[in-house]
Amino acid sequence: MRLAPVSPDDLIAAVMDARRDGVALEIASGGSKRAIGLPDRETRIIDMAAFAGIVAYDPPELVLTVRPATRLAELEAILAAEGQMLAFDPFDHGPLLGKAPGAATIGGIVAAGVSGSRRLSAGGARDHLLGFAAISGRGEAFVAGGKVVKNVTGYDVSKLMAGSWGRLAILTELTLKILPRPRHVETLALRGLSEAAAMRVMARMMGSPAEVAAAAHLPGVEPLTLLRLEGFEPSVLARIAMLRTLLGEGDVLDRDEADALWRDVRTMAPLASAPVLWRISVPPGAGAACAARLPGDKIYDWAGALVWLGADVALDPSDVSRAAEAAGGHAMLVRGPPALR
Repeated sequence: MRLAPVSPDDLIAAVMDARRDGVALEIASGGSKRAIGLPDRETRIIDMAAFAGIVAYDPPELVLTVRPATRLAELEAILAAEGQMLAFDPFDHGPLLGKAPGAATIGGIVAAGVSGSRRLSAGGARDHLLGFAAISGRGEAFVAGGKVVKNVTGYDVSKLMAGSWGRLAILTELTLKILPRPRHVETLALRGLSEAAAMRVMARMMGSPAEVAAAAHLPGVEPLTLLRLEGFEPSVLARIAMLRTLLGEGDVLDRDEADALWRDVRTMAPLASAPVLWRISVPPGAGAACAARLPGDKIYDWAGALVWLGADVALDPSDVSRAAEAAGGHAMLVRGPPALR
């Protein structure tokens, strides 16, 4: 059964009906992540498509209030027109699961609490969700947080909502912090490093004064370690020179080549043919040791703290879990056949 509410009152009615009938609700809109988790779930789907659009946008105040079903692609285009962007780096699961890029909604991204390569420098969705309006599981409309950056009242419930996957409440509005887009971006590439050596280099550079915005490693025939720097052009160029001095090597990539490589990290394009995709989050520096215990192709993001593993169906999930736990982290199955899910 699929319901299509158009107002908070409709949502309240749907929640109360589900409570009466003893039925679980599943919140959906773009559907970009619905292939994650148990297949053929017995739920009543709440289609949030009507809850889309900008509620309030004040570029000088760096604050945006938006409805949850607003598409990421649409939202990023509106912000880019003002020379701005979301304060966190949103991650779109769509290309990993056979959906078109940009189909993800801002509500789904915040609810899943997912972030892209700039997570280590920019923070996650939970760090920049200033406030929200929602409907609780008891059918109560409530608000939390505020619509200003310097808000210190009450409990920080917003951090609970980011990453809750829609299990705590149904979001109807979100207020997010935004930032100016960087004026200049450069990527320094190191070639031929082993996975262990790349982990050491990325950890060292993230701890340097160079203010690296993102660091990733792409193994393969010609392994590439990527270090991304952002800011004003004179600052970026000075910090690039600093990195090359510290490392004694490194090529500054052409803008198109750099964009293509970061897009590969964002969409997991090198792992597109893998029937099973695991997301393994571990402490910084533990990525290579964890991944060495598991067969398959890998991509390392977050300076090695996030391992994407493209594996065969035959890989035992318990082996993945044990490897992640041994490294002090955890593993999540993102893509796989129904029987494995």
